[in-house]
Amino acid sequence: MNKSVFLGALTVAGLAAVGASASTLDDIKARGKINCGVTEGTLGFSSRDAEGKHGGFDVEFCRALGAAIFNDTEAVEYVELSSKNRFTALSAGQVDLLYRTTTWTFSRDVDLKTTFVGINYYDGQGFMVPKDLGVASAKELEGATVCIETGTTTELNLADFFRANGMTYEPLPVGGTTEAKAFFEEGACDVYTTDASALAGVRASLKAPDSYIILPEIVSKEPLGPTVRHGDDQWADIVRWVQNALVAAEEHGVTSANVAELSKGTENPSINRLLGAEGSLGEMLGLDNDYAARAIAAVGNYGEIFEKTIGESTPIGLPRGLNALWTEGGLQYSPPFR
Repeated sequence: MNKSVFLGALTVAGLAAVGASASTLDDIKARGKINCGVTEGTLGFSSRDAEGKHGGFDVEFCRALGAAIFNDTEAVEYVELSSKNRFTALSAGQVDLLYRTTTWTFSRDVDLKTTFVGINYYDGQGFMVPKDLGVASAKELEGATVCIETGTTTELNLADFFRANGMTYEPLPVGGTTEAKAFFEEGACDVYTTDASALAGVRASLKAPDSYIILPEIVSKEPLGPTVRHGDDQWADIVRWVQNALVAAEEHGVTSANVAELSKGTENPSINRLLGAEGSLGEMLGLDNDYAARAIAAVGNYGEIFEKTIGESTPIGLPRGLNALWTEGGLQYSPPFR
């Protein structure tokens, strides 16, 4: 390739990259809503109520983005995706992002050309069984039939766990949470394995939740979080820093109840920058400077979201654990707003 052709190719590539970095936000503003990919129905994380309205932990982060961009938590279209089709939907532009209990892995980040922009829930894979199966440990599951969602990290972790423990199992492949739940409840499989948080949600939605137990073993690391397409740098920054704002708010004691007052200005410069009372951080994202204040006012800080959707006072009943703030022994931590 001669020099002029090479430089021309670089110019085209550069323009394409610039276009990609701005296109998603432009498209979202033009259509007036965010297309957010969520699960088909995982109680506590994303599911519909009797009126068909979506709610849950992941849904709240989508709503926060609606508030940050449009000052409207309802400016979100929820697209229910299975484990099998979620990445295809993202790459094809059917959704702008996934907030779908999706594990950040090397191959998904690099080979599938998606960009993970944070971790909103630190999880690990577990096992749920009927109580009458009579087992107390996953190491007692020799020969069990296991419902397993295809196209997931769960599928690979399951094979590793049984191989490492010298056990055999019979996999029953299923297409998604809804199908897995139905098969498991009907007794088509002895075991349902997926992220422990999702197991808690599924268990709470079963007809007789007390008839099932979640075994103690956690056999993997499952850092769950939002992902966008490669090259969408501006959009990735927006998703990343809206999520960070919700964590930082909890770190600084900013809540849905006091954010309006604190937004007028405080003696703490970190809070002022977070809420847009000082500086121009929002403008750097292509948003208003009070984008974070709007998101916090709409959905609360990270801790508020956790407690109202999946916390110990909900039917899901999850403790904060690894998802406590770093100051409380957990892993949730926001980079500085400065």
